[in-house]
Amino acid sequence: MHESNALRCAAQRILRAGIVVALTAGALSCADVGPATRAPIVEPQHALERPAAEGTAAAGGAPGQGNEVTAGLAQPPAAGTAGQGATPAGPGAAGLAADAIPPTPTSDLIALILPLDVPEYARVAAAVRDGFVDAADAAGAKDRVVVMPHGVDGVIPAFESALQRGVRVAVGPLVRDDLKTLAISGARLPWTLALNQLEDASPLPRAIYTFPLSVDSDARMIAKRARQDGAHSIDVVEGDSPLMKRLAAGFARAWVADGGSAPADLPFDATPDALTRLRNSLAKAPPDAMLLAMSSEHAALVKPFLGEITTYASGLIFDRPSIATAHDLDGVRVVEIPWLLTPDAPAFAALKPPEAGGEALARLYAFGFDAYRIASAFHAEPPGQFDLDGATGHIALEGRRFVREGALGVYRDGQLVPLEPAP
Repeated sequence: MHESNALRCAAQRILRAGIVVALTAGALSCADVGPATRAPIVEPQHALERPAAEGTAAAGGAPGQGNEVTAGLAQPPAAGTAGQGATPAGPGAAGLAADAIPPTPTSDLIALILPLDVPEYARVAAAVRDGFVDAADAAGAKDRVVVMPHGVDGVIPAFESALQRGVRVAVGPLVRDDLKTLAISGARLPWTLALNQLEDASPLPRAIYTFPLSVDSDARMIAKRARQDGAHSIDVVEGDSPLMKRLAAGFARAWVADGGSAPADLPFDATPDALTRLRNSLAKAPPDAMLLAMSSEHAALVKPFLGEITTYASGLIFDRPSIATAHDLDGVRVVEIPWLLTPDAPAFAALKPPEAGGEALARLYAFGFDAYRIASAFHAEPPGQFDLDGATGHIALEGRRFVREGALGVYRDGQLVPLEPAP
């Protein structure tokens, strides 16, 4: 009888999850971008033409592949082109740029360079912009921030304009393919704080530091906490989106690097028969822990079939569930940004929640807020060391990477609350 009820509830949640996904997708695709009410100076980028070098290929990205910030924000190509309108200047120039130290800044300005004129990323970019400007306002430095929007083919002209203005640091690009294009362009750059990272180990120019809002850091934190909690074996139930696969792969790398054996990778299947098989398999050979690389709605389907196994998830792909399903997640441990986990903490009093967009845009707002606090540490040169308890987590400088570590929460009585430190 209990099994029948569980299967019937699972089927009902599958239907409910489909409805939620459809409504959410529609809201995000149809909603307008709010005006830049908090932005100090907005400079539209004119169509500055950059001649294409002979024999080189533009760096582009396929639309719809990894179109979240945390999955890479792949840049859509301009109409009628294969990618960026500003074509890389060739390997020789790129090599020079990679070794170049930026000129000494001639102003105290910070440039924020975002794809506000690219429809696919306008809402994402606006959330980052608002958080950045609010942080500058809280620091009494709003007049020293210049917001520079760009379109699909405008990222290199935007950085060239920032260099000409003598800014002390340019913050951007936000889109991964824009970062690729900038890295191989041969353009001379000011000190740059990129809001993304390259997927491979390709070197970046010495002028570029990175601060990504990435599931990779959540994956490392989950691996670390699972070890502290005494886990020796762990399985991964993985959804099919690029971001979910990235979380699963990042966790596997971190787990194996710390001496663990490769985790079993179990594809998510929402059918009642598959969930029953999963429960029977885990009953025969239970791992010490499970990683749920999936949405919260799907995790609510799986959790009742996992028994008492300790489970973990990432808030970057694990938006808060509906009230109807939240209690099914009791016991799940989630890496979340501290601001969303403890929004009333005095340290976050200056943050202003976005009026719409839910937690996804709230995280991007907090990301922009922290990005300003990092950028403000750049003066004539980048900081030699950096340590900050920010809205998105603890941030430290490692080489030329600002590494973020979120906070852990746990579902209790349908509410996500802070998790106690490991013993």
